[in-house]
Amino acid sequence: MRITLLGTGGPRPDRDRQGPATLVRAGGVDLLVDAGRGVATQLARVGLRPGDLDAVLVTHHHFDHIGGLGDLLMAAWNEGRTAPLPIVGPPGTVRIVDALLDSVYNRDIAYRIAEEAALGTLLDPPRRFLRVRDVVADTWTVGGATVTVGEVEHGQAVLDLPADEWTAVGYRIEADGRAVAIPGDAVDGKDLAMLVADVDVLVMCAYLAPEEVRSPADRFLVEHVLAGSEQAAAIAAAAGAGRLVLTHLREKTPDRVGRMVDAADRVFPGEVVAGSDLLTIEV
Repeated sequence: MRITLLGTGGPRPDRDRQGPATLVRAGGVDLLVDAGRGVATQLARVGLRPGDLDAVLVTHHHFDHIGGLGDLLMAAWNEGRTAPLPIVGPPGTVRIVDALLDSVYNRDIAYRIAEEAALGTLLDPPRRFLRVRDVVADTWTVGGATVTVGEVEHGQAVLDLPADEWTAVGYRIEADGRAVAIPGDAVDGKDLAMLVADVDVLVMCAYLAPEEVRSPADRFLVEHVLAGSEQAAAIAAAAGAGRLVLTHLREKTPDRVGRMVDAADRVFPGEVVAGSDLLTIEV
């Protein structure tokens, strides 16, 4: 199993970090979790094309996690992909992909189809190879990998958002006796404990370092919306995870990143790794 952090930033543009995206090579397949800004380019930097992916797994619909999704899908089509591509995410994912194809990129799609027709070639629209579905709880296989999805807490309880307006999910990927969990932007609650139990690697949001939690708004974030480094470490410790990888970091100086890791080390007994773009972890 190989984990590559394609993007470790958050909603704020960061010159050193692309948007959230994690590539997992497991069981002979390549699975992409989230598609933040720059994801197609980051794939190229590690020797893959958008059309090489075996599945795209979306955790939630904040713009930083899906900002590169349209680019990814259109690039795969533009490169000639025809094999089915599963895209899975929480309720609303089907509607988002429909909007991309039917509204955002419909002129581009029609243009390319007409262009190929003028050259004597029949080109199927991208919808022909996309297999999109909404999920909240499920387990299925992709190649030799088993993927489990469950609901995670990402602010919906404290904000009193109904499920048809907001659901966030996380993923557990298992293959060859190894397991990685990528719960997206989450705090403790809902199905998180099931997803992260005894994993070899937990790739966890750690948006704020302890020293950045200065205001009631900051405390609200790390307690109810998305974990900071101390909260991520506590989740990893309770799960019995082997290694904790901190990602989805707000822009920080190297010194602050180091102190963030030190703070997590005091809570989690295993190895703590500060994520950086294109970092690869072998499991």
